[in-house]
Amino acid sequence: MSHSTAEILCSRFLIRAKFGQKTAIAGGMALILVASASIAQARSAPDSFADLVDNVSPAVVNIATISERGSGASPGGGERGESPNFRSPFPEGHPFNDFFDRFLEPRQFGDRPGQPQRPRQRVSGAGSGFIIDAEGYVVTNSHVVDEANSIKITLRDGRNYDAELIGQDPKTDLALLKIDADNPLPFVEFGNSDETRVGDWVLTVGNPFGLGGSVTAGIISARGRDLPGGTLIDFMQIDAPINPGNSGGPAFNSESEVIGVNTAIFSPNGGNVGIGFAIPSNLAAAVIEDLRDDGQVDRSWLGVRIQGVTDDIAKGFGLEKPTGALVAAVENGSPAAAAGLKQGDVILEWGDTVIESVNDLPRAVAFTPVGTTLELEVWRAKKAETLRVTTAAQPSEESLASSPNPAAGSSERAFDETGITLSNLTPDLRDRFSVADTLNGVLVIDVEPGSEAEKKGLLPGDVILSVGLDPVSSAEELAGEIDQLREEKVTVVTLGLQRADRESFVALRLDNA
Repeated sequence: MSHSTAEILCSRFLIRAKFGQKTAIAGGMALILVASASIAQARSAPDSFADLVDNVSPAVVNIATISERGSGASPGGGERGESPNFRSPFPEGHPFNDFFDRFLEPRQFGDRPGQPQRPRQRVSGAGSGFIIDAEGYVVTNSHVVDEANSIKITLRDGRNYDAELIGQDPKTDLALLKIDADNPLPFVEFGNSDETRVGDWVLTVGNPFGLGGSVTAGIISARGRDLPGGTLIDFMQIDAPINPGNSGGPAFNSESEVIGVNTAIFSPNGGNVGIGFAIPSNLAAAVIEDLRDDGQVDRSWLGVRIQGVTDDIAKGFGLEKPTGALVAAVENGSPAAAAGLKQGDVILEWGDTVIESVNDLPRAVAFTPVGTTLELEVWRAKKAETLRVTTAAQPSEESLASSPNPAAGSSERAFDETGITLSNLTPDLRDRFSVADTLNGVLVIDVEPGSEAEKKGLLPGDVILSVGLDPVSSAEELAGEIDQLREEKVTVVTLGLQRADRESFVALRLDNA
């Protein structure tokens, strides 16, 4: 490499290292003068990360898994293979499946392009992890070891161990493993991710593409990222280059502390483009402690289905701004039902936690100790109320799936300003649109293309359950409610509706009000 090339590659670090000094860099003095006061307390870029790497690398491990699966297309068949331990968080057919890749790199033994499907296939995976105490407990991602028949761990010095899966938590994509060694093992500790700032340096160590012991550096690009499939996680975004195989590896701060667990990348091609996501260490530490205790994570349960509050819904409900989590349905027999929560309530506070967006509530509930009694502030009928709720343990997925859905004659009526045509529910319409006999409401039988209703996502077959919080059972009753709103000069109507087994609210503008 030539001297000039080296200077170009290093210029980013040279400029940052001398930032705020009277460095003679053409065109840079104005920037230095403007920014020097505000960054005077910021950490400068290190001359080298070598000492940090020496401190932490012995505790970072490579993870190799072997799984078996049933029949599936070979990689050469042109289809996206999916092993038990390599899954997209998006549903099948979602456009982001092509852009969102977890870091596990599956390799199928013996496959060649053009081979037919096999009844059983052995699938190997490569991931990363890190040791958190001298006894040999190892943290990684849940998807790295999911359904693995064999888990092997390799340390930097070449020692190999079979690993035992202590427990895993798919909701936060974390898993805890245990290896048994004759001597105490090197380990690293969790730092406080709440103290990190956007722009702080971050170092990642992992096993990209099975290469092992690979180190990259960058900064924290953003905090508080919400990603599909990660409702309980407030992701940290980093630009340190990470690739398939880095899953479960640590992200370190300059004090050799783990501040994140590398989990996912956003990529158009499956490789690094500088947008990676890590689970914050404070969340990871709490989940790992729970897994270490009994192999599972105990979470509180409220028993509501919620949705976000849009500008139109906020206006229709009399809120000053879109905030909180809107209750779309309340599960029968749930803590929410016992507390008196109702469909249409907007939850504004959970104990001492302000609920600013819909994702804030599941996180607050999940990490509240089971059996806790606390106060809820809700917005109901255009005023704030306080309720008391005692949380219960979260039921299993099986029991939730088997529980009944929450409860909620043909006169057609067209509402031209919204673009919907409604009808009373008759036996023929119930059969035609597969509406349960126990469901009461008004059926949407047509939605005008380009209308307000179509823009808000209404479809034929939707059942309108209420206008605001007032239940409706006929098209005439619904029309009367809307006429009343017009008289009151209300310009937005909020409708409670059900589609299949899901309830939600939608706000429509009344242009002729």
